[in-house]
Amino acid sequence: MKIVFVRHGKTAWNEEGRYLGKTDMPLSDGGKEQLKEWKQEMPQEVACVLVSPMKRCLETAELLYETAEKIIIPEWSEIDFGVFEGKNYKELSGDAQYQQWIDSNGTLPFPNGESRQAFIARSLDGWNHAKQVLQGKIKQDNHLPQTVVAVVHGGTIMAVCSSVLGGDYFDYQVKNGEQICITI
Repeated sequence: MKIVFVRHGKTAWNEEGRYLGKTDMPLSDGGKEQLKEWKQEMPQEVACVLVSPMKRCLETAELLYETAEKIIIPEWSEIDFGVFEGKNYKELSGDAQYQQWIDSNGTLPFPNGESRQAFIARSLDGWNHAKQVLQGKIKQDNHLPQTVVAVVHGGTIMAVCSSVLGGDYFDYQVKNGEQICITI
C-alpha cells in the first residue's frame, strides 16, 4: 500500500513565515487557490484520507478529496512551538532562548512547548493508530484502492518519515501542498 503524505495548504502565518503549531488556523485564500491548482497532481483514487484534526489539514483534505472518507488521527496535530508560536525569525532575532534552540539544530525542547523527542513519539503513536485503522479497512474490503493519503503538517511528515524510512528529521522537509510517498 502506498501512503502519500501531503502537507496542508498555506495559512496566513505560513505566508508570513511564522511558527504555526497548536494554533488552529484555517487556510488562507491564497492557500485554497494554490491547492485547487495542485489537485490534479494528487492521487485520484484513494482508499481514504487520514488527516490531522486541525482546521488547515481538514480544509486541505476537503478541497483535495471532497468525496473520500476522512479519518482523523488526533496524534498528528502539529508540534507545540511554545513561546515561539506566532512569531517569525525576525521577531525572535536576539532572543537568547531562540538562539539556543537554533544552535542546538532544533534538538532542544521549545520553551513552554514540546520537545522533538516527545513530538516524534506522539507522531509514531499516530502512525501505529493509522496502521490499525488501515488494517481494519483492508479486512472489510479487499478491493480498496492501494493508495491512502495523509493530510498532515510538515513536522508530522518529518517525524514519521525519518522514523520509518531512516535518515535525518530535516531530510523530509516539504513545502505547503507538497507530498512524500512511502510504501508499506
